[in-house]
Amino acid sequence: QVQLVESGGGLVQAGGSLRLSCAASGRTLSSYAMGWFRQAPGKNRECVAAITRSGSRIRYADSVKGRFTISRDNAKNTVYLQMNSLKPEDTAVYYCAARQSPSTVIVAFNEYEYAYWGQGTQVTVSS
Repeated sequence: QVQLVESGGGLVQAGGSLRLSCAASGRTLSSYAMGWFRQAPGKNRECVAAITRSGSRIRYADSVKGRFTISRDNAKNTVYLQMNSLKPEDTAVYYCAARQSPSTVIVAFNEYEYAYWGQGTQVTVSS
């Protein structure tokens, strides 16, 4: 099975940027569709971005559209989340997740569709 490790979180001022990375090991990442989720204190975990195995299809949550960009480098077994124009409401623990999927068109946005999860990385945006 695939193991996932996130990095790149930290403290940033509102309007700033961060790039999260999710490094996979144990299996080649090209077999997996990927998603980035976040969970703020007292809130449910939500998907902010997801991408198909090949990267041909991408979907974003409305709250991050135009500010966040998900990408993947299958050769490096890594998925990224570029976060620009950060807002205090983006503060959360961010997780990457993987699901085995033969589809190249279906973008999964529900956390129950993902079987493999990283440990999370904290993102804090100060006002």
